[in-house]
Amino acid sequence: MLEYYLIIALFAGASMWVQYKLKSTFKKYGKVQLSNQMSGREIAEKMLADHGIRNVKVTAVRGKLTDHYNPKTRTVNLSENVYHQANAAAAAVAAHECGHAVQHAQSYEWLQFRSLLVPVVSVASRMSMYIIFVGFMFGISSAMGYNLAVAGVVLFGLGTLFSFITLPVEYDASKRALAWLQRKNMVNQREFAMSKDALNWAARTYVVAAIGSLATLVYFALSVATGSRR
Repeated sequence: MLEYYLIIALFAGASMWVQYKLKSTFKKYGKVQLSNQMSGREIAEKMLADHGIRNVKVTAVRGKLTDHYNPKTRTVNLSENVYHQANAAAAAVAAHECGHAVQHAQSYEWLQFRSLLVPVVSVASRMSMYIIFVGFMFGISSAMGYNLAVAGVVLFGLGTLFSFITLPVEYDASKRALAWLQRKNMVNQREFAMSKDALNWAARTYVVAAIGSLATLVYFALSVATGSRR
């Protein structure tokens, strides 16, 4: 069990560091006003219009780094700072979230696959750890304990799969965003570099989460496999 806590501590530390870098990067670039003076809302609305997307609404939501695209309500939800401000960070985030709307409109396969897994993963992620620990409480050498632990590992594996499927979805959205920002001359060369750097740090949060989930999955899978042989 000590190894499990070491894995948790290692990736929790990595996640905290990436989150710190992400927040400091957005704070830094949030002070750089766009040369075109367009707010995040205006950037988002223009990107949607340029892609012929008329059925998606851009809205403001509370909080920081709470930006997201909701395919069910067809809304690009921007945090209040991003929605109202005209800076390099806001442009990057607004365009990225619109990248998801473009993926949805164009039936991007990885986004569709991730959407299919959402209902299952939402349940699996809540139950997996409880089932694994109950299995260990019964004892892996017993049939009931082994079956419970295996079921928990499988459920946890679905969450790990989801985290890795999220990577191409997020990277593709950033790729679409940056290509559009550059192609439409929405940002100058300096602002483009800042937008790219900001999105790269945002993407690293997903990478750390995916690797951490995989490491935890491998640990529990090996624990069940070795425990069943005792």
